Amino acid sequence: MDPSMAAAMATEAAAAGHVHHHQQLFRVVDTALVAPAAAAGPALPPRSIPLTFFDVKWLHLPPVERVLLYRLSPDADVPAILSALRTSLSQALRAFYPMAGHVRMPTEGRRHELSYSPGDAVPFTTAEYDVDIDHLIADDSVPVQVAALAPLVPRLPKGRAVLAVQATLLLGRCRGLAVGVTVHHTTCDGAGSTHFLHTWAAAAGADEQHRRQLPPPQPPVIDRELIPDPRGLYDIYLSSMPPMVSQDDFEFVLGKHQDPGEDKALATFTLSQQLLQSIKSAVADEAARRGMVTPPRCSSILATYGFIWSCYCQVRRAAATAKTNMSYFLFSVDQRSRLKPPVPDKYFGNCCCPAIVTAPTDEVAAGGMVGLFAACAACAAAVEEEVREGAQERWDACVARVKEAVANGTLSVAGSPRFRVYDLDFGFGRPAKVDMVSVAKTGAISVADARVGGGVEVGISLPAATGDMDRFRHSVADGMAWLLSYSHRLDHSDQ
Repeated sequence: MDPSMAAAMATEAAAAGHVHHHQQLFRVVDTALVAPAAAAGPALPPRSIPLTFFDVKWLHLPPVERVLLYRLSPDADVPAILSALRTSLSQALRAFYPMAGHVRMPTEGRRHELSYSPGDAVPFTTAEYDVDIDHLIADDSVPVQVAALAPLVPRLPKGRAVLAVQATLLLGRCRGLAVGVTVHHTTCDGAGSTHFLHTWAAAAGADEQHRRQLPPPQPPVIDRELIPDPRGLYDIYLSSMPPMVSQDDFEFVLGKHQDPGEDKALATFTLSQQLLQSIKSAVADEAARRGMVTPPRCSSILATYGFIWSCYCQVRRAAATAKTNMSYFLFSVDQRSRLKPPVPDKYFGNCCCPAIVTAPTDEVAAGGMVGLFAACAACAAAVEEEVREGAQERWDACVARVKEAVANGTLSVAGSPRFRVYDLDFGFGRPAKVDMVSVAKTGAISVADARVGGGVEVGISLPAATGDMDRFRHSVADGMAWLLSYSHRLDHSDQ
C-alpha cells in the first residue's frame, strides 16, 4: 500500500474512533417542542416572510453552530434550570416567531419564504455527557478536539427548519451545562441571531435583570420590505446557485453525522487590547515611514483581521497549500446604516455584504512588519471599497466574486465582538467559553468579545494530524513576541 494512503487511512480511522468514543459518552434524555408563547397575547397568525437578496445567498450553505459552556455550582437545581430555559425560549420565540418556522419553496412567480404557522415549534433536546467541562474549555491557544464538542451541537430537523436548541448537562468532576444553538443563515445574520440569544437570556434571567435594573432587549424589526431590490439582485443571486435550491425536495446542507470537520482541533486566541493597540501603532508608524499622508484604517477589528490573516498565510505557505500566489480573506460589512434609507439597527434578517481582501501571499505571509502591514492595509482597502459611495453598484457581482475567492482558498470570518456573546447570562452566570463549532466545517475563523480583560477572541479549526495547528500557534506566538519587542523599542525611542 502507498505509505501516504496508509497514513490517510490511519488518520481517518483515528478520527472515527474519537467520534465513536464521544458518542458513547453522550446520551439524549428528552426532546420537546417549544412553540412561541401563547400566554403573552393572542395566538400568532400564519405569516410568510419573503427572503431578500441578502438572505437567498445562504440557502445552500450549512447552518451556524454555536455552543455556550457554563459552569454549574454543586447545588444547582438542574431541573429548574432546564424548565426555565424552555419557558424563556418560548417567550423569546414570541418576538422572534420566524425562528419557529421553516423555509418554504416558492410557488410560481414567488420567492422563497420564511413561513410560520400556528403549531410550528423548535426542537429542544435535553442530553447528558460524561465529560468534565474543563476538558472542553482549555486554556487560551490550547486545542480541543472538534469531535469532543460535536455532540453538544443540535441538528436541524428536516423540512428546512431554521432553529434547533440543545441543553446538555456535563457530568464530569466539575459540572457544567452546554447550551447548543443551531441557526440557519437564511433566517438572519449574526446580529439577528445574537439579538435573539440576548432576548432569550434576558427572559431566562429576568430576576437578575430586574435586580441589576437592566432594560429588556429591544424587540426585533421583522419587515423584509425594508430591503429594496430595484436591480433584481434576488434573481441574479439565485441563478448563480446550484439548481437544487429550486427543487421541492431541497433540504439544507447539514453535514454528515460524522462530519469531516470532526478530525480537526479547535483553538481560541485572545488578542488583548494592549496587543491590538500595538498593531495599530505599528501600522501607523510604518505608514509614516513610507510617507503615506493617510495611514490605512486600522480599527481593533481590522487589526485583528490583519494579524490573524498574516499568521494563517504563513501556515499555508509552510504547508504549501496555497493554490495561487494571491491570498484571499473575506469578512462581512453590516449594511443596516448604509442602505438608503437606512434599515433599523434591530432589523431581523440578513443585511451584510462581503468585503473580499486580496494580496500577494509572499507579502502577507512575511514575518514582522512586512506581513502585518500588507495584511492590515489590504483589509483596510477592502472596507473602503465596500463602504464608499456607489459601492452597491458592484453587488450584482457579489456571488461571483465570493466564488472566485473560495475557489482559491479564502479564509472567512464568522461572528463579531459587537455581539457580546460573553454577556449571555441565562440566570446561572456568564459563559465560561463560547465556541462556534461550525467553523470546523466552513473553514472560517470565529471572532467574539474576549472572555476577560477586553480585546478580541479568535477561534480557528485546523486538522489535528497535519501539524497545521501547531504551526499556527507558533506563528501567533512569534507575531505577539515581535509586537511586544516592537512596542518596547517604540517606547524607548520616545524617551
